[in-house]
Amino acid sequence: MEAGRLEAGCDEAGRGPLAGPVFAAAVILPEGFSHPLLNDSKQMTAKSRDILRGIIEKEAVSWAVEAVGVEEIDSLNILNASILGMQRAVLKLSPRPGFLLVDGNRFRPFDRFGPKEYSTVVHGDATYASIAAASVLAKTHRDEYMQKLAMVYPQYGWDRNAGYPTREHIEAIRMYGLTPHHRRSFHPKELEPTLF
Repeated sequence: MEAGRLEAGCDEAGRGPLAGPVFAAAVILPEGFSHPLLNDSKQMTAKSRDILRGIIEKEAVSWAVEAVGVEEIDSLNILNASILGMQRAVLKLSPRPGFLLVDGNRFRPFDRFGPKEYSTVVHGDATYASIAAASVLAKTHRDEYMQKLAMVYPQYGWDRNAGYPTREHIEAIRMYGLTPHHRRSFHPKELEPTLF
């Protein structure tokens, strides 16, 4: 981090599922922040992520999480919906950062508002603490959302698979059909004869 420049880390969770929103997070950490558990959220246990979520939300200079629903995912495609979610999360930060560190290799500059400077970083959630923190918040907020949704639609196993295309989930779609929370814009090949 350059002296005097506020940097925010950005990441998303939920690009690959068949159901549920994609969640994006933006986090500004205090200078020098570190925690031994902090890493790419996919490499952490659920318990570690839950512990870190409380620490990050308490100690961050600013943080925000944004969900982009299935209608926008189907309209924009999942990549553009993920970028939109990160942009919306950044715009909720106060103070506003001057620079963004974005996990992955794709981002789009803000049209008018928001920081113009950013850097995309492949595997950034394993490289920068702020991106790892955003990864933890996006993942834990999405998992919490899918747990609640699973209580309404228990047959799909979303409390276990978080909407990802597991065998259990695919079989449930074959048996029960799609819900309003399923994305229509992409699906596994196993379902093609069922849906089309």
